[in-house]
Amino acid sequence: MADLPLIRVLLVDDHAVVRSGLSAFLAAYDDLELVGEAGDGAEAVRLCERVRPDVVLMDLIMPRMDGATATRTIRERYPEIQVLVLTSFKEDNLVQDALKAGALGYLLKNVTADELAAAIRAVRHGRPTLAPEATQALIHAATHRDVLTPGSDLTERERDVLNLMVKGLDNNQIAEALIVSRSTVKFHVSNILSKLHATSRTEAVAIALQHKLITKL
Repeated sequence: MADLPLIRVLLVDDHAVVRSGLSAFLAAYDDLELVGEAGDGAEAVRLCERVRPDVVLMDLIMPRMDGATATRTIRERYPEIQVLVLTSFKEDNLVQDALKAGALGYLLKNVTADELAAAIRAVRHGRPTLAPEATQALIHAATHRDVLTPGSDLTERERDVLNLMVKGLDNNQIAEALIVSRSTVKFHVSNILSKLHATSRTEAVAIALQHKLITKL
C-alpha cells in the first residue's frame, strides 16, 4: 500500500460514533488519509473549501443540509472532488437523487472495510461504484415508473409515519412516537410526499384518506 498515491478523505455523518468508526477504518490503510470530519452537509461544503479532499464519504440523512444537497453543491463548486455515498437507506428515489446530484458511488453501511477502501480508490479515479441494492433500486425505479397506484410503493415504516401524519402529529411528535431521530422522520415524510406526488403534508393526508391507505385511525 505504501507505493499507492495518498487519497485525502473527508467524512460526513451526523453520528459521532459512526465518524469515529470510519476514522479508525481509514487509519488501517496506508493510502487513505482522513483530512476532516463534518456532522452535516453545510459543514461538509465549508470543509471542502478549506481542506480540499479527493473523496467525500457522504451520509444522506442529516440535519440542516442533507447529503444529496451537499453533494450537488460540492460537485458544482469543486468538480475535482468525488463523492461516495455511504448510508443505511436504499430507497429508489434516494439512490436516484444522490446519483443525479453527482455522487459517483452509493454503498450501504453493511459493506466490509476492504470493499469500502476499494470503492474510495475507484471513485477517486472516476470509476462508479454501486451497491447491488442500489443497482436494483435503479432498475426497479425504471421498470415500475408510472405503473404504481398511489401509496402502493410505501414501505411499512412510511405507512407508520403517514398514519401519524393523518392523526395530526408534527415531525417532533412522530419522532418521539416512533423513537427515531427528527432527521429520519423528515426523510420519511419527504419520501411519502414524493411517492404520493403530493406538494404538502395536507395534500399527502388527503391522498391517504382518499385512497384508504391508512387503516389504523
